[in-house]
Amino acid sequence: MSVEPDWLKRAVVQAASLHPYVPGKPVEQLLRERGIGEAVKLASNENPYGPSPAACEAMARALGEVHRYPDGDAAELKAALAERHGVSVHHILPGNGSNEVLELVIRAYAGPGDRVVSSARGFIVYALAAQAAGAQPHAVPERDGLSHDLDAMAEAVDDRTKVVCIANPNNPTGTVHGPGALQRFLDTLPRDVVVILDEAYHEFVADLLGDSWRRLSHPGLVVTRTFSKAYGLAGCRIGYAVADPGLLEIVNRFREPFNVNLLAQRAALAALNDAQWVIENVEAIKRQRARLESFLEELGVLGVRSHANFVLLHHPQAGEIGQALESLGIIPRPLGPYGMSDYLRITVGRPEENERLMDALASIVKGMGRHRA
Repeated sequence: MSVEPDWLKRAVVQAASLHPYVPGKPVEQLLRERGIGEAVKLASNENPYGPSPAACEAMARALGEVHRYPDGDAAELKAALAERHGVSVHHILPGNGSNEVLELVIRAYAGPGDRVVSSARGFIVYALAAQAAGAQPHAVPERDGLSHDLDAMAEAVDDRTKVVCIANPNNPTGTVHGPGALQRFLDTLPRDVVVILDEAYHEFVADLLGDSWRRLSHPGLVVTRTFSKAYGLAGCRIGYAVADPGLLEIVNRFREPFNVNLLAQRAALAALNDAQWVIENVEAIKRQRARLESFLEELGVLGVRSHANFVLLHHPQAGEIGQALESLGIIPRPLGPYGMSDYLRITVGRPEENERLMDALASIVKGMGRHRA
């Protein structure tokens, strides 16, 4: 009879506590499940208007070079990002999406016996990354059920806490904290705690927050950004961090070589320089967001005003509403994994997609009201 080696037993025990991130349902999967011909995906907060034409052209020009490895340091993109933030290139760390960057930071600075503090209804990857690093995730409940309770998070920081994670605006709720509240929070923390400020949706609140790296002060501050949302490059998987060079020098030791592919580097650089396109897209999404939130409010199902590119639906039968939407070829994001089973997160789409969504919701929600009566 064979005996399992100890290393295998330990690996099985560790893996049992890990749960992979579950992304929004792909359109192709819904088509197979429902046997329908077409669908609209409003589950993953992608830019409905697609990438910048300049980014597409840059990728097209780079296609003939994909037989070569990309620049492992992403030097040209780092230089452009450094100029954007008014820092040296040593303050910049590109990654395979901001998701990889924050995972690298957590792995570099938190391990067995350490704690990673985040909000209970913050981005779920913080807890997953902490567990994968062998650290203990510590979720702090929100005072209002939707936004980070910064005072409670500060109180949760103890001698074992190595990393604190804040999403601003928050995913999946869309709530935001201003620079004043964030700086007061940072001032309460030990100077050796690393603070990840996840700004995946920054472009939608740039007028409110400005450049957090310049406005906020803490030696362990790591500001992460992505090209997946406002820039429309989710499929390229590219993001970056701005932080102290000494802090990033440690993180860089955990980074895989060539972690940002050639097409992503060229597309991000072109999109970064296509500022007017980004501004126009963000404004278009904001207008459609306001339209959707007004509709949800009139329907009595608005969760909270969002500062990102999605809206929040709140209804005791949110799960049934989500299933009904899928049957009509519209994919929302259920929030059960966040402990928010009575909420749906819905990406702001194109005007015609939002019109389709509103027509469907009006019929579904009003039908539920008649059924309850």
